[in-house]
Amino acid sequence: MNCDFTHHMLFQGSKGKENRAASSPSKEAYRRQLREVFGMNRARILAFKNQLPAPVEQDFYTYFCQSKPAKPRCYIPQSFKRTLDASDLIDDFYLNLLDWGCRNVLAIALGSTVYMWDASNGSTSKLVIVDDDKGPVTSVNWMPDGCHTAIGLNNSEVQLWNSTSNRQLRTLRVVHRGCVGSLAWKRNHILTTGSVDGRIINNDVRIRHHVVETYRGHSQEICGLIWSYTG
Repeated sequence: MNCDFTHHMLFQGSKGKENRAASSPSKEAYRRQLREVFGMNRARILAFKNQLPAPVEQDFYTYFCQSKPAKPRCYIPQSFKRTLDASDLIDDFYLNLLDWGCRNVLAIALGSTVYMWDASNGSTSKLVIVDDDKGPVTSVNWMPDGCHTAIGLNNSEVQLWNSTSNRQLRTLRVVHRGCVGSLAWKRNHILTTGSVDGRIINNDVRIRHHVVETYRGHSQEICGLIWSYTG
């Protein structure tokens, strides 16, 4: 509570304890520079003046914009690269008639025929022509390996094809009660199908009795399905 003694110990008492021999010209110059920078040479900390000093103007917007690295711009083409003739494409937005595989091959269903278009060389091949009593093709979806394709049909069946050898592997029957308009693969063995009957079914294509799960939460047609990358 003794303010005079406290002031003496803070500012005067410590001076007598300093070791003058330890002080060097470089240290004294450094201390003097610190006092000048922080304004410690002034006798008064607070002083009344007529007006405040003018603030230093700085363009903070320019500073922050220039300090951040510029993001690379994505080029968006203004015209199409290629046009494919798809005159028999069914005009029904509830169906999923296009799918691009991981091997840069586009599968497209035109009526009762499924075509493959290789984007690397522009070649086109025919995978399958479905019978009229089963078609038309209402959905296509690539397996993640890019070699096998699932095809949903109007008669509620689902066919699995090897696109490399153009060979049918199997047919999933008694899956739905109507056309299969949505397909989605979960890795390489679970095929999820959605139909106009409102049901979503998980099919394990490795086993004979392929239906392993059925979801009945929808009352209308399933028009889109997709699995997350984590499965």
